[in-house]
Amino acid sequence: MTATVTATETSTGPTAGTSTGPSAGTTGSTTGGPALRPHAEDAFADELRALAAADDRPRPARWLLSPWAVSTYLLGGTLPDGTVITPKYVGPRRIVEVAVTTLATDRALLLLGVPGTAKTWVSEHLAAAVSGDSTLLVQGTAGTPEEALRYGWNYAELLANGPSRDALVPSPLMRAMAEGMTARVEELTRIPADVQDSLITVLSEKTLPIPELGQEVQAVRGFNVIATANDRDRGVNELSSALRRRFNTVVLPLPATPEAELEIVSRRVDQIGRSLDLPAAPDGADEIRRVVTVFRELRDGVTADGRTKLKSPSGTLSTAEAISVVTGGLALAAHFGDGVLRAGDVAAGILGAVVRDPAADRVIWQEYLETVAREREGWKDFYRACREVSE
Repeated sequence: MTATVTATETSTGPTAGTSTGPSAGTTGSTTGGPALRPHAEDAFADELRALAAADDRPRPARWLLSPWAVSTYLLGGTLPDGTVITPKYVGPRRIVEVAVTTLATDRALLLLGVPGTAKTWVSEHLAAAVSGDSTLLVQGTAGTPEEALRYGWNYAELLANGPSRDALVPSPLMRAMAEGMTARVEELTRIPADVQDSLITVLSEKTLPIPELGQEVQAVRGFNVIATANDRDRGVNELSSALRRRFNTVVLPLPATPEAELEIVSRRVDQIGRSLDLPAAPDGADEIRRVVTVFRELRDGVTADGRTKLKSPSGTLSTAEAISVVTGGLALAAHFGDGVLRAGDVAAGILGAVVRDPAADRVIWQEYLETVAREREGWKDFYRACREVSE
């Protein structure tokens, strides 16, 4: 006879309108200092509270917010009391609505896309808005063991007293099942295929057997899984058809327009800069636009006006990499310049992002500089700066 272990109905996690951590701006680490990167539920605690107070729509079991409010949290908007909700994702509304609706069913959600399309960012904010806790996370790598998805053992307790509940160490997935929360699995395709398939029973039967104890953990209402994956990087493992069928797949695209990508980069650079206490760079918008333009043209294989065909380098040149290049440039301008973001501050970062293969990519970059940047009006300073770091 198999025993069943479930959470009680009072184990609902954080209630609507509360945060699982300190309010925004006061989040601290275990050493007493401010966190370098607060969790989404902490950094945006005020917005989550405001949404919960204004949210009068039906909420699925154990959700902090209704699906409408979760979408508003991701996409941004203005509440009736005037509270402004900042956008966390800039992209098609329907993509967010489908993702949120999936989580309201018993289907797991797979966010698929090339690197740098905000899969992890969206995953974290979805978990924060739905469950108030984005930390039930399994980070996928080539060395992720099955215990990371199922459970492990406290070997001191195991040797002293044998298999028992006290000796069992639950995975984030097991905790999410017992508490009716949202679990996250990052880089699912980096996990070995045989370990991936340990998710099949959890997703199809909503139960996690513990054969050593003759027990199982049954998922309570509110439990779901958000996984992210890409198929562009090296070292990925294809998902089995059995596992893929248990996910509803939502593809996150690259920004459709230069304006959308510019908005994303500018917004994230501003957020990161403030968290690192970097001074806001006056007149830095032109350099950000140039970085976005270079990345888009090399990524698309054609200049913005469509007149010149280009070879694409081996790297992905994602929006996330553009954010990294500009943030690095801001740090250079702040610490080794006059605080004004200039072409020389972003040139080295662009070179590092574009030239991943020293042989082939360097030729592609030099060709871009000579045929596009050199001839483009207003880009002489950019051309000179990039030539200097390339030599």
